[in-house]
Amino acid sequence: MENTKESVVVRIDFDGKEYSLEAGKFAKFANGSVMVKYDDTMVLVTAVASETERTDIDFLPLQVEYREKSSSAGKIPGGFIKREGKPSEREILAARLIDRPIRPMIPKSWRYETQIIATVFSSQPDIDPDTLAMVGASAALMISDIPFNGPISEVRVGRINGEFKVNPSIEELKISDMDLTVAGSDTSIVMVEGEAKEISEEDFLQALQFAHEKIKILNSLQKELATKINNPKREFKEVIYPEELVSIVNDTIKDDLHSYIHTITTKKERKEWRDRFLKKALETALNTFGENEDYSDFNFEMAVANIVNEIEKQAMRKMILQEERRLDGRGLKDIRPIYCEVGLLPRTHGSSLFVRGETQALCTTTLGTKEDEQIFDGILPVYTSRFMLHYNFPPFCTGEVGRLTGVSRREIGHGNLAERALKNMLPEQDVFPYTIRVVSDILESNGSSSMATVCAGSLSLFDAGVPMKKAVAGIAMGLIKEDDKVAILTDILGDEDHLGDMDFKVAGTKDGITACQMDIKIEGLSIDIMRTALLQAKEARLYILDIMNKTISKPRDDISPYAPRFTSIKIPTDMIGLVIGPGGETIRSIAKETNTSIYIEEDGTVQIASSSKEDSIKATKMIEALVRKPEVGDVYQGEIKEIREGLGAIVEFLPRKTGLLHISHIDYKRIDKISNVLNVGDKIDVMLIEITSDGKYKLSRKALLPKPQQQSTYKTQPGSNSQSNKH
Repeated sequence: MENTKESVVVRIDFDGKEYSLEAGKFAKFANGSVMVKYDDTMVLVTAVASETERTDIDFLPLQVEYREKSSSAGKIPGGFIKREGKPSEREILAARLIDRPIRPMIPKSWRYETQIIATVFSSQPDIDPDTLAMVGASAALMISDIPFNGPISEVRVGRINGEFKVNPSIEELKISDMDLTVAGSDTSIVMVEGEAKEISEEDFLQALQFAHEKIKILNSLQKELATKINNPKREFKEVIYPEELVSIVNDTIKDDLHSYIHTITTKKERKEWRDRFLKKALETALNTFGENEDYSDFNFEMAVANIVNEIEKQAMRKMILQEERRLDGRGLKDIRPIYCEVGLLPRTHGSSLFVRGETQALCTTTLGTKEDEQIFDGILPVYTSRFMLHYNFPPFCTGEVGRLTGVSRREIGHGNLAERALKNMLPEQDVFPYTIRVVSDILESNGSSSMATVCAGSLSLFDAGVPMKKAVAGIAMGLIKEDDKVAILTDILGDEDHLGDMDFKVAGTKDGITACQMDIKIEGLSIDIMRTALLQAKEARLYILDIMNKTISKPRDDISPYAPRFTSIKIPTDMIGLVIGPGGETIRSIAKETNTSIYIEEDGTVQIASSSKEDSIKATKMIEALVRKPEVGDVYQGEIKEIREGLGAIVEFLPRKTGLLHISHIDYKRIDKISNVLNVGDKIDVMLIEITSDGKYKLSRKALLPKPQQQSTYKTQPGSNSQSNKH
């Protein structure tokens, strides 16, 4: 049936620019469709849910996609295939910024496949569309028939010269000391992601409070749109298991469960306990209700597994709140044992192993040249990055079997978080002109492998001799909250992340926060609780940094012998074209002959990279010779290019500069045939003796030879001596 509703638009002035939401005009077959417009940036977000409920799954089947059209910025995609392909890392990270705050707001019992697609159709260079896409996703769900506990909105916060700025431009972010993306409802912050330049915990809280006020404004805009559309929500069945089934499962496992949660166990042992609980409970349930007609279409395996999981979750939360005791026997603030090692991979430029409890990260650092920089080409102007951090999470790190089909969204997100934590502590390019790649391979995982990556990455950078400003460490914090009872957990396990109400990762130096990521599963989290969590995280961070410093406290004095080494020289800017040569021919030939990589900046700075000192010296001499200006009286090593009998030899005494070595200046003695003395290809030393008015060069070999001893022109008188001859 055709949708004939008229377009509905709501708009406000948001920090000096018009911010609008429009529904009813685009993509009307979608359950919900909203065009978000902020100045000239426009993002269309659609929400669609299938008509058929999935009864074979026990999770929310939600998919979120974010795509940027090159045409939105007036560009044609680069590469051979001139159309958009698989999502870039930037698009995947933007999709995660939509998914993470949206997912908890959809009821857990919703079993209809749901897809949110955000598409950027118009892009203004100084407005990043990613936060608009998240607001559009919430608005699309609000006006759809899909159940949603919104609205929620998202903004980016920067701080420039001490003043907070909402949705700052790309240029403004370059001078900002923070870049935080914050999402929230009217009552609480639900997600934070970002980086900072060693800000304090109090600065972080002030940024969240500033963001929340702006979020409330955008939430009001969404509510206004939803009120005007007034679309009823679809009815669906809440998953509620029969009380008799819940009761018998609880009675079956409660004694074993009490013993289990009060026993210090490893991740593997906890899995074995759960498997026994599940098997025992399932057998009891089947024996009791298997023949009952009311349960004829009942999925016992799925139901019992969920009931066991919920009973275990509540028992663990109760133990933590009442006894301040955790699954592995730790107190609330205790950090698992930490082990650090560096230099364990001999042929890498830098390496480290960081182990915290049952989480293990092996990091390598590789130093490269300018040609190794990552190029980013999308709707933003093309730019490069000299620092990359790649995070790998293979299936064996959790003791599982899985297919290696490429990098997952989770791997991209965790790697980006760790990269943000470290990048502001890197030296400036003019101090350390290397491209830097850090690779983190998670070998064991039981809680916060991304923060282990931060620690291991910092250690490997130190081991590689990268002159980092400061060491960086990270810690993951958790929260259990029931009514007025609150427990903040330091260094959470994977199980505590699952059963808890918050996953709050904080990375930084001894002097401040450099990156954070927070996801909250409950509403009404007070600023005081967040302040306590931040201060507890700082205490843990300083403790970890102290252990790291005992392993390696500063960057190594020198880089690996296997890493390329840079030699820097300066040439006149008017000589840059000469060194590059036609189509880059000259510089390529020098690089090939000397086995080096050579880069020339606009100011005439030449960077020569090579793992061989001899090759660097050779390339340096060739470039210096190329730009050297001929001076009368200077001596050069030249190569004979041509012999002209009776006249002399043509000698190339500087690259692309030749002069005449006249026959009379070859030697003091008479030369009858030049080829008897010199041949083409010979290397000889010559002196420049004249630059003619028409710019020609005259050379002399004779000027560098010792003069022959002259014979006396008089006879000595008899009886005379040398002394008398002088008189």
